[in-house]
Amino acid sequence: MSARVDDGMAAVSEWFDGRSDAALLLVLAVGLYALFTGVSLVLGYDLGGIVNTLRRITFLSAIYAMLVLALNLQWGYTGLFNLGVAGFMAVGVYTMGMLSTAPTTNPPGLGLPLPIGILGGVIAAALVGAVASLPALRLRGDYLAIVTLAFSEIVRLTYRSPVFETFSVAGLSLGTGGSTGMSLPTNPIRILFYENSQEVTSPPSAFGEAVFGTFEAIGVRAPVVEGTAYAIVLLFVVAGVYALLRRVGNSPFGRVLKAIREDETVAGALGKDTRLFKVKVFALGCGLMGLAAILWRIGGLASTADFRPITTFYVFVALIIGGAGSNTGSVVGGAVFASLLFEGPNFVRRVVTQYVDIGIGQTPSTIFEAVGPLASLDVTPLLAYTISDVNVSALRLVLLGVVLIYLIQNRPEGLLGHRTETAASVDLSERPGGEDR
Repeated sequence: MSARVDDGMAAVSEWFDGRSDAALLLVLAVGLYALFTGVSLVLGYDLGGIVNTLRRITFLSAIYAMLVLALNLQWGYTGLFNLGVAGFMAVGVYTMGMLSTAPTTNPPGLGLPLPIGILGGVIAAALVGAVASLPALRLRGDYLAIVTLAFSEIVRLTYRSPVFETFSVAGLSLGTGGSTGMSLPTNPIRILFYENSQEVTSPPSAFGEAVFGTFEAIGVRAPVVEGTAYAIVLLFVVAGVYALLRRVGNSPFGRVLKAIREDETVAGALGKDTRLFKVKVFALGCGLMGLAAILWRIGGLASTADFRPITTFYVFVALIIGGAGSNTGSVVGGAVFASLLFEGPNFVRRVVTQYVDIGIGQTPSTIFEAVGPLASLDVTPLLAYTISDVNVSALRLVLLGVVLIYLIQNRPEGLLGHRTETAASVDLSERPGGEDR
């Protein structure tokens, strides 16, 4: 069985090698959409339910793709082991919230336009990343990971502290909301469909009425249309981040980063100030993490709990799946993780609940009660225990563990890690007589 799986992975790898990046991403998107459309049909969803499912998958895949691309810039390109992803995400979101939240809300903000708030959040995350890297970059490997993880927790606990729930700076009232969170600005895509995009009860504009009326006629409600439009915008943002990082990787700056990854001592011996390069790449990566978190939070599918260390773990898992050092692998890993590993267990639970007769009273409260009936070949209690609302998160972690163990043993470079970009500006293997020298 193991040999068949290995042969299958080798065949997939060989197929990947023969395809362009655009073709890979297109095939992946078509495959994921087809899979979740089929699952939605099995669950009996109407057209509105199918579109809503695809909207959620697209949204999460785009967000995780951006996060993985940012982490790949630091770890895949430069070899910096940053375990503080969630902390830099929090800096971006809370800064944006304090800049753009209306002064009349609780906690209050400055009420600046949302684009200024987003820009301010990205800059704040980049600056905090640069400052945090100054003492941390004296360390390497596991020690850098420990420092960045500790920094992430310090940031999260500081923002959630009651001390900063509401405070004043230069006579201006601001706040993070403490443990209750913040009332952030509404989805910016609403400006296309409503007369006043900042008012939840605002009536639709003429364009909004036309669009909503058209889609409601086929069973797709207005909130789904609005969310789908936002998810499509996110895809263009991912494409922009991908193009930016591709240019960075192919530039002289990017080649120095990859040289640092391969051997920092040699890069320094060639006259490169490796510490300055690492500070710059740390700032750029953290700024992009802040941007991804802002777009995630104002999209309506996140909360302050998403800044826990588990979020950093998820981003690393996605990068490992796709393969560190490859931008295309980062997008692939983010999409596969978000759709199959993150959302997959929820859909498994729905399918099993719908087609397996599990009574309310049959759900065991402990693993021992669930395993005991197996002696009489009754798997229903174990199934009910596994897919319960309480344990579906644990099921996700078990699935992640299985995937990681397999990848580490059989394909440690990930799906596209074998296509890691090298520091050389040209492919030396293609020079005349390169194979004979």
